Amino acid sequence: MATTEPLSQVRVETISFSVNGRPVEVSVPGTRRLSRVLRDDLGLTGTKVGCDAGDCGACTVLLGNEPVCSCLVAAGQVEGCRVTTVEGLASRPPVHDRLQRSFLAHGAAQCGACTPGMLVAATALLERNPTPNENEVMDAIGGVLCRCTGYRKIIRAVVEAGIPAEPPVAHAGSAVGTRLVRLDGKKKVDGSEIFGADEIPENVLGVRVVRCPHHRASFSFGDLKQYLVDHPGVVSVLTAEDVPGIDCYGVIPRFADQPVFAHQEARFRGEAVAAIVGEPDVLEALDLIAFPVHWQELPPLLTMEDALAASATPIHPTRDQNVLVRGRVVSGDVEKALQESDFVVDSRFETGFVEHAYIEPEAGFARAVGDTIEVQACTQSPYMDRDDLARLLGIPPEKVRIIPTAVGGGFGSKLDLSVQPFIAIAAWKCKRPVRMVYSRQESILCTTKRHPAQIRMRAGANRDGKIQAVDFSADFNTGAYSSWGPTVAGRVPVHASGPYRVPNYRALTRAVHTNIVPAGAFRGFGVPQAAIAQEQVYDELADLVGMDRLEFRILNSLDDDTPTVTGQVLGEGVGIRACFEALRPAWRAARSRSAEFNARATGPLRRGVGVAGMLYGCGNTSLPNPSTVRIGLKRDGRIALHQGAVDIGQGSNTIVTQICADALGAPISQFDLISGDTSITPDCGKTSASRQTFVTGKAAHMAGTQLRNEILKRAAACSCAAIEFGNGIVTVTENGNGTQVTLQDLPLDARGYVITSEATFDPPITPLDADGQGTPYAVYGFGAHMAEIEIDIELGTIRVVKVTAAHDVGRAINPTLIEGQIEGGVAQGLGMALMEEFIPGKGENLHDYLIPSAGDIPEFESILIEDPSPIGPFGAKGIGEQAVIPTAPAILNAIHDAIGVRLHKVPATPDRVRAAILAKGGARD
Repeated sequence: MATTEPLSQVRVETISFSVNGRPVEVSVPGTRRLSRVLRDDLGLTGTKVGCDAGDCGACTVLLGNEPVCSCLVAAGQVEGCRVTTVEGLASRPPVHDRLQRSFLAHGAAQCGACTPGMLVAATALLERNPTPNENEVMDAIGGVLCRCTGYRKIIRAVVEAGIPAEPPVAHAGSAVGTRLVRLDGKKKVDGSEIFGADEIPENVLGVRVVRCPHHRASFSFGDLKQYLVDHPGVVSVLTAEDVPGIDCYGVIPRFADQPVFAHQEARFRGEAVAAIVGEPDVLEALDLIAFPVHWQELPPLLTMEDALAASATPIHPTRDQNVLVRGRVVSGDVEKALQESDFVVDSRFETGFVEHAYIEPEAGFARAVGDTIEVQACTQSPYMDRDDLARLLGIPPEKVRIIPTAVGGGFGSKLDLSVQPFIAIAAWKCKRPVRMVYSRQESILCTTKRHPAQIRMRAGANRDGKIQAVDFSADFNTGAYSSWGPTVAGRVPVHASGPYRVPNYRALTRAVHTNIVPAGAFRGFGVPQAAIAQEQVYDELADLVGMDRLEFRILNSLDDDTPTVTGQVLGEGVGIRACFEALRPAWRAARSRSAEFNARATGPLRRGVGVAGMLYGCGNTSLPNPSTVRIGLKRDGRIALHQGAVDIGQGSNTIVTQICADALGAPISQFDLISGDTSITPDCGKTSASRQTFVTGKAAHMAGTQLRNEILKRAAACSCAAIEFGNGIVTVTENGNGTQVTLQDLPLDARGYVITSEATFDPPITPLDADGQGTPYAVYGFGAHMAEIEIDIELGTIRVVKVTAAHDVGRAINPTLIEGQIEGGVAQGLGMALMEEFIPGKGENLHDYLIPSAGDIPEFESILIEDPSPIGPFGAKGIGEQAVIPTAPAILNAIHDAIGVRLHKVPATPDRVRAAILAKGGARD
């Protein structure tokens, strides 16, 4: 990301141009990236930097009337030119802020990292063509990547930018179920939102990390003191010896095993061994190749087969056979049931590493404030960060303050520490603020990935179509350190049956260490990998039985009274059969269309239709999972909502407020949201496992109800009374009679409010026994996807034409945000199925590592099923992970439907598809 030429040798030029209609003059090297000039020199941080290579398009600005990647434009090239950034769009005719308002109305901004680039690219189109069609929009935004939305809401927002849209208004008691504009949306579309890299403290130092270039190596340092002497402006070099506390961290404390800096031996390519702290300009000019470290490459264990071999060297001495942990769920007599089944399928499947590829690389800064360390960074888990950093620094957790910024996508990887240890230790030692921003290469190199899996699944059914038994085994490559490996190995056995009744069941898993970058959480914790196996096997079973594949699933679906494979009877709220039944009309029509198309086909194109189902437990697996929410009534009549659920684009800032507002009976406009900061908000747990709507939402519902009851108690009113919040006054009306309470006259409590209400919700679960029997989750979400695809049998290329997704969400708190989660999940599932595979040591950029762009996205139809959970707030369940899980298997089943070829290794890239066709002896007629 940075030049290695010493800045003293770079000629500084005075460059004059205009930005957002304002003339500016900067004195910078003419080779400096325009993106950096805009952000660092002019403070226009609305322009985001996601790659510094022109791959992601987040930094798109208008140069004159043309969209350009500002990371590829040198400052000297804009002399005398007119530049427009996202901050200037609202004042730029003729579009003005119409497009930004359309983005808000359509839910087109989720995390917000790609939003400025999308808005700028689309503005250029609308200025040329005020009424574009969808294809023209896709072409215009095709150079801007989005990882959250699935693009369709963006496309619709651009197409309908000229149509005035009045945002819905929720009056008291009517917020739940309303398509409210996200409460943090305006900052995302006007460029004022603060992400991890968007603030630079005064007198700040930078940090660059020295990382191992080998998969495994021992190392030693040269003369580090002399290195400091030889490099004026370098303030400190940090190694393992400089970690003040216990140099070991991890997201699951009892499995914590990762050091900030490797000790004598680096276990994966990209592991940190040292950090150089210094003046930012000096660090930018450093050549890290000259850093005095000597490497001795050692034989690595790069595959699970190598790691599990009897002769393999233990990566961690205390973990036998390089197995981190095992998972197990067993019920009934699997072998006997398989022997007695009329039909049995036995198949193996393999999935690879998948990169999260969020548009915002990891970033933040830290500073020591007295005896406290403050860390402002992008994170999904502020309280977990706090506890790990306290351990590393050797100080009490209350002396660590985590201030989460807006998060430009997370999907699980930002649950783990990234920049935080480096900046915290450096700031603690140097007593100056320290800032760090990962390059895209660094982000891909050393952050967690989706676990690769090797799966074997046997399943049996009788002639009546009922599933009799499933035998599932899987190994997951968890890499060099534990991260979320225990969660993946533990969650998958509960879910590998799918949303079906399986009376005889065995699921055994292992998380296996290798000398690869750690694998961690990625939207589903291993369940998407399991679904690829289970749903293809069930298709094969249905075919053997001679039964329609959708009807086979409906026949075997769980219901309220049927036990899961852990013996849990869910009671109310099991909506999987309704999801499948909602697909019936579309399934029959699509099957008929594809059959007719294939019967008439004379060229290379064939069409297919596939279906897949899912269930997903909301929250931690058989572990405590609490969230605490605090709300306070102010003297001016406004309500402060303290909730620590980090919004990473999924909409928890809005959803939790909607729930709390209706529980209290107040309009949502009355709320002031206070979120994330560990010094002022209670712990709402991590943003993962589809838990925030359910768990934090329930805590918000409880806190809102408590505050309502306290107000009614003080007014001596019954529970049916209405509460109206005014300026300094609360009016309670019962049977037409109103009682006013003047808030200014009331004393403040210890937290500075007239009334404070705080509530904690921890879902009712039980531990699993030795056979995995028990209640692992209080609530499950359910869903079913149907994919329609078109395949070129000569090239092996696949185009997904349409995905119809039916999801049981319990209660749709905000349908627009739920649809956004479904569409974004489908896009990620499409990438997993067809194109995404991270090869360690290769493709550490967004040019070689491909994620879906706007042109890859099919038509979406979302069907929201509301089968309320008796526990969730207003009946709501989670949705974040659910939408990914059935997408890839539905696409893979559609491939088989089209050409009779079953893909056992994903992604189904054109070369693999073509090879499978040739191996079969040509495509099906």
